[in-house]
Amino acid sequence: MDFAFGAEDESFRGVAREWLAREWRARHRTGGEPGDGGRAWERTLGAGGWIGLGWGTAAYGNRCATLTQQVVWAEEYARAGAPGRIGHIGEKLLAPTLLAHGDEDQQARFLPGIARGEEVWCQGYSEPDAGSDLAALRTRAVRDGTTYRISGRKIWTSLAHQADWCFVLARTGEGTRRHHGLSFLLVPMDQPGRIEVRPIRQMTGTSEFNEVLFDGAVARARDLVGGEGHGWRVALGLLAVERGVSTLAQQIGFEAELRRVVRLAVDSGALAADPILRDRLVRQWAELRTMRWHALRTLGGAADAGAPSVAKLLWGRWHRRLGELALQVRGAAGATGPGAWSPDAYELDDLQRSFLFSRADTIYGGSDEIQRGIIAERVLGLPREPG
Repeated sequence: MDFAFGAEDESFRGVAREWLAREWRARHRTGGEPGDGGRAWERTLGAGGWIGLGWGTAAYGNRCATLTQQVVWAEEYARAGAPGRIGHIGEKLLAPTLLAHGDEDQQARFLPGIARGEEVWCQGYSEPDAGSDLAALRTRAVRDGTTYRISGRKIWTSLAHQADWCFVLARTGEGTRRHHGLSFLLVPMDQPGRIEVRPIRQMTGTSEFNEVLFDGAVARARDLVGGEGHGWRVALGLLAVERGVSTLAQQIGFEAELRRVVRLAVDSGALAADPILRDRLVRQWAELRTMRWHALRTLGGAADAGAPSVAKLLWGRWHRRLGELALQVRGAAGATGPGAWSPDAYELDDLQRSFLFSRADTIYGGSDEIQRGIIAERVLGLPREPG
C-alpha cells in the first residue's frame, strides 16, 4: 500500500503548520490565559476554524477537511507540542453523534458552541458498578412533564470539573435490564445541589478524572437524543467514532516519548552497556511503525469490525512497556522525584508521569479483556460463553 500523502494534503499541512507556528508557538505557549484551564486556546482554535474538521459540513464556522487532511492536522498539532484539548469530547464524540442521531434543532443549538470552542462537554457513561460492562448501568432518568429528573452516579468522568454540559446514558424504562430501556440525554452541569463533582486523585497527582453525583438533576425532554429507550443504539454509535484519526496523533506523542527515552539511554551510557535494552528499544520503534501502518490501513473503516479493538490492544501494551523502559533507563533515580516528596506535593518529570499514567492504558477506554471479547465475537465469530 502507498502510505504517502498527496499534494493537496501536503498543501493543507503547510497551512496547518503555519497557523500553529503563528498562534500556538508565538501566542499560547502556556496553553491559554492563566487560570482559564485551556478555554482561551479552545476559542482560538474555534476562531481559526480548526474545530470540527471531520463533521462533513462547514455550516458551523468550521473548516471541512478530508479524512487524510484530518490526519495531517492531528499530526501537525502533536508535532507542534500544542496542549491537550479540553474540547475534544464535544468535538470528537458528541458532535458526530448529534450529526448522526440528533434532530436539526439539537444540531443548531449545540454544534455552533462546540465549533467556536465556547462549550466544554464531558461523558457520563461509566458507573462504580458498570465500568467495562456499560449495559449494567443504574443511573435513572424519570420523565417529569417537559423534563427528565436524573439520579445516580457516574465515575471516571474526564473533565467534569470543567465541563458546561454532560451527555448522560441513563435508564428510562421501568423494570428494564441490560441495554434495553436506556436513553441518551444532554445535561447542563451548572445545577448546584443537583450535580456534585468529586475529583479523583491519581498516582500522578493530577485529577482530570471525576466522580459525578446526580441528585434530581434536570435535563430537558427536547435534549433527548435518538428517542426514549434508544440510548444503546446512540451510545454504540458514539463509541464507534471514539477511535480513528486521534490514534495517529497519539502515535506522534508516543514517538516523542520514545525519542526522549532513547536520548536518555544514550546520554547515560545504558544503551552501550546493555544489549538487551538496545533490543527492547529497537523493538519499541518497530512496533510503533507497525501501529502507524495499521492505523493508516484501517482509516475510514474499510478494514474488519475489530480493527479499533486491535489498535487499542496494540498501543495500550506498547505504552506500558515504554513506561517501564523509561524507568529502567533512569535507574534508581527514576524511583524518586527531583525534590522533597509528600502526598500533597508531587514532583515528577515527564517520564515518571508517563510511567504512572500508562498503568491505566490497558484499562480505560475499554479494558484489554473487553477488546479481546469484541475481536473474538465480531472477527473470529466465536460464540459467547453461556450465562
